[in-house]
Amino acid sequence: MSKYPFNEIEKKWQKFWEENETFKVTEDPSFPKEKRAYILDMFPYPSGAGLHVGHPEGYTATDIYCRYLRMKGVNVLHPMGFDSFGLPAENYAIKTGTHPKITTEKNIDHFREQIKSLGFSYDWSREVSTHTSEYYKWTQWIFLQLYKKGMAYEADTPINWCPDCLTGLANEEVKEGMCDRCGTQVERRNTRQWILKITDYADKLLEGLDTLDWSDSLKAMQRNWIGRSEGANVEFKLEKFDDYIEVYTTRPDTLFGATYMVLAPEHPFVEKITTADQKEAVEKYIAEASHKSDLERTELSKDKSGVFTGAYAINPVNGEKIPVWISDYILISYGTGAIMAVPAHDQRDWEFAKKFDLPIIEVLKGGDVSVEAYTEDGDHVNSGFLDGMGKQEAIDSMIAWLEERKLGKKTINYKLRDWIFARQRYWGEPIPLVHCPACGTVPVPEDQLPITLPHVDDFKPTNTGESPLAKVEEFVKCTCPQCGGEAKRETITMPQWAGSCWYYLRYLDPKNEKAFVSKEAEDYWMPVDLYVGGTEHAVLHLLYARFWHKVLFDLGLVSHAEPFQRLVNQGMITAYAYQRPNKSLVPTDEVKEEEGKFIEIATGKELEQVIAKMSKSLKNVENPDEMIEHFGADSFRMYEMFMGPLQVSKPWSTKGLSGVHRFLNRVWNIAEREISDEKPSDDMIKLLHKTIKKVSLDTGALEFNTAIAQMMIFINEAYKLDKCYRELWEPFTLLIAPYAPHLGEEMWQMLGHEEILAYKPYPEWIEELTLDDEKEVVVQINGKVRSKMTVAAGTSKDDLEKMAFGIEKIQSMTEGKNVVKVICIPDKLVNIVVK
Repeated sequence: MSKYPFNEIEKKWQKFWEENETFKVTEDPSFPKEKRAYILDMFPYPSGAGLHVGHPEGYTATDIYCRYLRMKGVNVLHPMGFDSFGLPAENYAIKTGTHPKITTEKNIDHFREQIKSLGFSYDWSREVSTHTSEYYKWTQWIFLQLYKKGMAYEADTPINWCPDCLTGLANEEVKEGMCDRCGTQVERRNTRQWILKITDYADKLLEGLDTLDWSDSLKAMQRNWIGRSEGANVEFKLEKFDDYIEVYTTRPDTLFGATYMVLAPEHPFVEKITTADQKEAVEKYIAEASHKSDLERTELSKDKSGVFTGAYAINPVNGEKIPVWISDYILISYGTGAIMAVPAHDQRDWEFAKKFDLPIIEVLKGGDVSVEAYTEDGDHVNSGFLDGMGKQEAIDSMIAWLEERKLGKKTINYKLRDWIFARQRYWGEPIPLVHCPACGTVPVPEDQLPITLPHVDDFKPTNTGESPLAKVEEFVKCTCPQCGGEAKRETITMPQWAGSCWYYLRYLDPKNEKAFVSKEAEDYWMPVDLYVGGTEHAVLHLLYARFWHKVLFDLGLVSHAEPFQRLVNQGMITAYAYQRPNKSLVPTDEVKEEEGKFIEIATGKELEQVIAKMSKSLKNVENPDEMIEHFGADSFRMYEMFMGPLQVSKPWSTKGLSGVHRFLNRVWNIAEREISDEKPSDDMIKLLHKTIKKVSLDTGALEFNTAIAQMMIFINEAYKLDKCYRELWEPFTLLIAPYAPHLGEEMWQMLGHEEILAYKPYPEWIEELTLDDEKEVVVQINGKVRSKMTVAAGTSKDDLEKMAFGIEKIQSMTEGKNVVKVICIPDKLVNIVVK
């Protein structure tokens, strides 16, 4: 038996596929719509670290599925590209002094090489990179369509600002008040921004979810982010001022229980209404709040904090004077930036009221509000004209009362905020707008696109809120397209999300110089049939891409309202780490194993082995290049799929990879045997057809781990044979090829075939040959298993009953008892019910 020569085989077939453009696809009209499939991976950001073993998991899954579909006669589009604008490249460039274009393109070359080394069947002729002017010309063009539709506007707005990265950050980029990229304390800062009106599409984004084949949990995340609710806007007159504070509430029926108000620290009324004796405390609190992200501020478990403004408002339903506080748990970006607090029936308000000794008035009967807030429903009490009413009747009555007196109105609200579409950085798409003293903001004519990002030597960000482009005079100075006068280009760049909002459309027609995609290509392929990627993009990327797509749909530029029909999130590949009793983790190179125990070298203390995310600091990141070098790409691919179900997180084990490699070595050893045209045994033929059925159904369902397990069962039996039977081996080679494509092609050639197998028909099973001749039937008494028997498949109910009572153990257990009935399910069970 020879060793499986994976290095030689894999290089050979990768070269063949590339030179022959084996997986290049065209819009062939001979394929009906049901025989076309667009399978998409979330494209990678090309970081300097390259791929780790977690990245190829989703790529392997889609590649297996694509290869399977091609063999099933489907025309498959399977592209790859790079999400190559953004902060990481720019930060690295600033750190090293190397231009981000140089580092980005070097990283792309490395990523491409790594991806190709895994034998993925991408159509590389469709590759895109978002930082190229050929690509971002159309990103700018789409932005102009949004702008012309009234979906983009300019405003000064408070954002998370990193004083080290010198740019605004999304909430998701802030962790515990620190910049997720550099660890610097984040500030709140008012900055000029470009903003997209995603809120105009909130209802369409919600409604569209009902049409999609996505997991319930993923849909729930999107729905929660959009956060649609129905309620009322209510006006609270300010004492000693002509103004009123407007609040949004989903429970206007609890107005009689409102005992104080809370404003966001950024609310415009704060400065106006704060009394002189509270001014110092309020200003100090606002400064402290500016260092927290929105996510931190709204964390339910955090200690409540706040300060009294010195001002009072009037509760409109009872005329009571109530104090106005500020607190960071109120966001200026949600609702009106102000709330009425009903501490008896909201736990957050209750905790705040208890801490600051504010009144708690019960208005819903059912709990003890001296102990905690009662958050269930109940009949109204202490509520004037609402007393005795249930929830919905009381809400309707209160809204009618408010509207009649012009003190409030029924309102629909969303947690979703308009999308801040701006970065005060260099490495991004220039926004194609011009600022003219005479004409105002003017869009760049479409025939002048792209507005190219100028090459600069100084790309360091400023602390002024302006992009580094503002310093590039030859870029900034321009002529107004409208009046011909002197004007200035917009210098804020687009966020990284921009390029990833629509890349799946550019794959359809990447060389088109006249349109972002042709109508013919879009009609042929869209929508995406299967989109696979990590859960880190479960909300924002998907929400933003769906928003852009819906705008394009409303403009008549695409043919479907939703871009991604089916979506699957692969689970994370984790790694082992080592933990002290205080829960801190120790890098793997500081740990030794002794007699099955894990010891910290420095202290000699025993550590607990735990599962953790792969991390450079823990030195538990596995490099796929090393794995491929030692075990081969096919072994790597199969192991990643064999680890467990695609959508479940699982820990990496090089020992497990070694086991899969041994399996492929066995496959190779069988392939090297003498090819025999003799007929194999009936048992082996039946096992083959069971294997074809199992692997086919499981592969189609993306259940790759169980498909591999069945192939292993087949090989264990085939390995016992003295020959390689063609009748068994040709179908099996076609089965394993999507999983181990290099090995599959090599074995196909060894079988004497001149043409490659990539487009050969997938094997079909014969149903009768998948059925067992014998079945194991359980025998139960009153539903408990008492015995088992092996019977011929299809044995009748009468015969099953006779055979069951013929078992000695069953006879003894039923003797002298009243048999009420006997339930027989052929091929499965006999249940004897006795008294």
